[in-house]
Amino acid sequence: MIHRFKLNGFNIVLDVCSGSVHVVDEAAYDIIGMYKTDSPDDIVGHILRKYKHRDDVDETSVRECLEDIAELEQKGLLFAPDNYSELSGVFKERSAGIIKALCLHVAHTCNLNCSYCFASQGRFHGERAVMSFDTGKRALEFLVEHSGSRRNLEVDFFGGEPLMNWDTVKRLVGYARSIERDSGKNFRFTLTTNGMLIDDDVIDFANREMYNVVLSLDGRRETHDRFRVDYAGNGSWDTIVPKFQKLVQARGGKNYYIRGTFTHANPDFVNDIDAMLELGFDQLSMEPVVCAPDDPSALTEEDLQTVKRQYELLAKRMLERKAEGRPFVFYHYMIDLEAGPCIYKRISGCGSGTEYMAVTPWGDLYPCHQFVGDEKFLLGNVFEGVKNTALQEDFRACSVYSRPECVSCWARFYCSGGCAANAYHASGSVNGIYEAGCELFKKRIECALMLKAAEDADG
Repeated sequence: MIHRFKLNGFNIVLDVCSGSVHVVDEAAYDIIGMYKTDSPDDIVGHILRKYKHRDDVDETSVRECLEDIAELEQKGLLFAPDNYSELSGVFKERSAGIIKALCLHVAHTCNLNCSYCFASQGRFHGERAVMSFDTGKRALEFLVEHSGSRRNLEVDFFGGEPLMNWDTVKRLVGYARSIERDSGKNFRFTLTTNGMLIDDDVIDFANREMYNVVLSLDGRRETHDRFRVDYAGNGSWDTIVPKFQKLVQARGGKNYYIRGTFTHANPDFVNDIDAMLELGFDQLSMEPVVCAPDDPSALTEEDLQTVKRQYELLAKRMLERKAEGRPFVFYHYMIDLEAGPCIYKRISGCGSGTEYMAVTPWGDLYPCHQFVGDEKFLLGNVFEGVKNTALQEDFRACSVYSRPECVSCWARFYCSGGCAANAYHASGSVNGIYEAGCELFKKRIECALMLKAAEDADG
């Protein structure tokens, strides 16, 4: 399977199963598109008629292009066969019972009242609560016990707002560090915060102990303060921006992300990216809102078309700023064509419910943070382990080959089947698909591949 597209002056051909990316001229682009359906003579005739005004396109050059395509096909770099479907089950079995990451919900409470919050203002459809040290300690032990031979273990401190239980976070990090040597493990911590409670202690500790810090900022002041307000209705932009700037500066501008959300109110999110850049942030992410279709914040079909144009505009903005010596990172455009995710990850996805789980303040286990609070997805708890093995097997079975729509999709080895939570909320099944999400993801990958093509063109 191949995927051809044109973007920003580049004619790009992706060979889906080999991962090879070819940047070609107009004539070669058309020839590749006809290669599997038309005879060589028909291709020659069509190309000569279409490009009759081009001196460099004649019968000899077209037949040489056909020979080049045949050689690439023989080498497995064009029209490569899909040899991975039979391996998907094998890969899943190899990882059975191995957990490598936990999302610790240290606080099911929040000091902001964001109307679009998928977690019901941090309560996750339940009561407000914070995680005790003993429960968090047991969660870390549970992770070590079920991590097999994996050395690097990931732990995300999440909420609600985790800084509302900051002392427990610090104690848990201290405990984890105390058991690293004897357990043969290395903990890598991430903190996700709205920033309201950031102070010097948070900055010093986070920059010393957190592998990554995710900072919630929706961009422009008016965009951010539309939704991200406190319980008195006051916007949080003025409070958090100076704190984020201080933290990032102290962090050396590395290992952080400004994570924004765009909604029906701001599908023109590149303006929010511009605002973040003006504030001095250059490690950026903007995510589409997760909410019910009838929510006022939900993206409409018209919004989706706007967002796709914005993705293209953003890619061009990145090229412009790079040429000016002011580059920035956009999370969704980070793509490694030479040493990216292994084929196991490309087939099996994020590992929610199997390699990755969320832990509530009470120690309950859920497949990921987006399922927390929905009792149908309760897996067990950190004290007794996974009890709902049938549910876990449902998640283990998720792959790009378990969804018919994915099998025929050119982007399947980049999205790895997409988000199970989004699929469930859109279709009622973790093996369903979230069509709007698929549409946006494919556009992001096209933009990312174009950026790579531009990078190679620049040498």
